[in-house]
Amino acid sequence: MQQAMEKFNQLDKRITEWMAKYGPLLLRVSVGIVFLWFGFLKFFPGLSPAQGLAGRTIEILSFGLVKPAASLPMLAALESIIGLGLIFGLALRAVLFLLFFQMLGTLTPLFLFPSEVFTRVPYAPTLEGQYIIKNVVLISAALVIGATVRGGRMVASRRAADALAR
Repeated sequence: MQQAMEKFNQLDKRITEWMAKYGPLLLRVSVGIVFLWFGFLKFFPGLSPAQGLAGRTIEILSFGLVKPAASLPMLAALESIIGLGLIFGLALRAVLFLLFFQMLGTLTPLFLFPSEVFTRVPYAPTLEGQYIIKNVVLISAALVIGATVRGGRMVASRRAADALAR
């Protein structure tokens, strides 16, 4: 039984080390794919489920200066640039700044249009509301990605972290 536990612990250690080594890269690329995909959809009217709400939000945030017809291609380009930057690891500081800026705009419909994003405010989101709320995960992922921009990395154990600190 002890030998089986030792083998399990060795396997678990290798898996954890693999996740620490490749997890941040896979996280960056997968978040990039989400941004590129959702951004690309906004280039084609009717394909993005969020386009109407996004257009109205930008119009309000710009005090009516940017109409939905102009804002959607700009938002599509912004999201696509964020996606490509994350996928290819280009200009990550700037890309993450754009991502956080974009996320501020993305979350505002929760406050600007509560009757459209909740069936019962504030605990029963509509499908659009769920689409918005999931962005909390993207923000958290961006924080982890941001921790790697200056060479930070994830380590699999306290012992490895201590060794790196010396």
